[in-house]
Amino acid sequence: MNTESPRVCFVIPTYNEALNITPLLQRLCELYGDDNTAFLIVDDNSPDGTAERVREFAGSERRVHLLEGRRRGLGQAYVRGITHAMDALGAQIVVQMDADFSHDPADVRKLLGHLAGGADVAIGSRYVSGGCLDEKWSAWRRFLSHWGNRLARWIAGLGSVRDCTSGFKAIRAEALRDIKIENIRVQGYAFQVALLHRLLQANARIVEEPIYFRERRIGQTKLGFRDLVEFFYNVWWLRLMSHRTFIKFAVTGLIGAVVNLGFFQILLEFGVHALLASPIAIEVSIISNFLINNYWTFADRVMVGHYYIRGLKFNLVSLGTLTVSYATFVLLLVLFPNVPPVWLQGCGILPAALLNYFVNSYYTFRDARAEARRRH
Repeated sequence: MNTESPRVCFVIPTYNEALNITPLLQRLCELYGDDNTAFLIVDDNSPDGTAERVREFAGSERRVHLLEGRRRGLGQAYVRGITHAMDALGAQIVVQMDADFSHDPADVRKLLGHLAGGADVAIGSRYVSGGCLDEKWSAWRRFLSHWGNRLARWIAGLGSVRDCTSGFKAIRAEALRDIKIENIRVQGYAFQVALLHRLLQANARIVEEPIYFRERRIGQTKLGFRDLVEFFYNVWWLRLMSHRTFIKFAVTGLIGAVVNLGFFQILLEFGVHALLASPIAIEVSIISNFLINNYWTFADRVMVGHYYIRGLKFNLVSLGTLTVSYATFVLLLVLFPNVPPVWLQGCGILPAALLNYFVNSYYTFRDARAEARRRH
């Protein structure tokens, strides 16, 4: 055994992949013949006999291992498999990949090369220059993949990574131990986002390698509607639970809404027309929100720029979202003239709230320390 090279373990989750698993293992064993390489198949009790195929193959290839368990989703299969790879098989590097040939086994060498160069995580990426999707993908699948990835990146705060939903990675075991991967409870496809989020929070060094993502050759995709719902739920939950800033900003937004509606009602009682009272009330709430955000919400950041410049930026961003809020108010006023204007004003606040947070968080109150980490 070559003791100088790290122990690499491929962790490949399967469910009903009997027709793919033997050709995949044959290809992997051809490409990676080092005794320091192991292949762990994590099968969720596939009814099509996937596990039997793995056992047959393992009979003549001692580097192939099988871990079985009941079906609890892709995320939990990975948690079981990665934990077993590190604890039982002595993995120093874990390679994640699909069993359906969507990921080219030959590309693993490129990922491992990045780790040899000092990275903690190497991602096979569809969304960096040179990466692409199979031409056979439908427009609907491309739309889901593209915008699902973008939403995950924006909402969960994964801005430095272009393909945050990729299931093709090479990761150092020490990075996985640092983030306590066994504590990740996400069951489905959102596991990839949760894993990446923890790695970024732990300041792991992450690089992306462009890949060609193929359409599966045999079988059907396991992605269903329930997976999509869980994905978006977990993306928001990650943001909410891991960033106190988001919670503070939400509280500030509620305070701003009270200020907005309070001033709006006062102006109406003084005889100011609703179309004029609305923007005045919004501007008062903008000033209130800036002061609270600057001295409370983002107080733990080393912020870029002078206080007055931040105030100007906050106003510009807020006035931009004012267009959304005010347009909504005017539209609702025309459509529902008999509804009390204060209720319509409240509805006008909602569509601009999320846009306001993300732009201000990454532009107005951006953290100088985070920028320095990204540069290095």
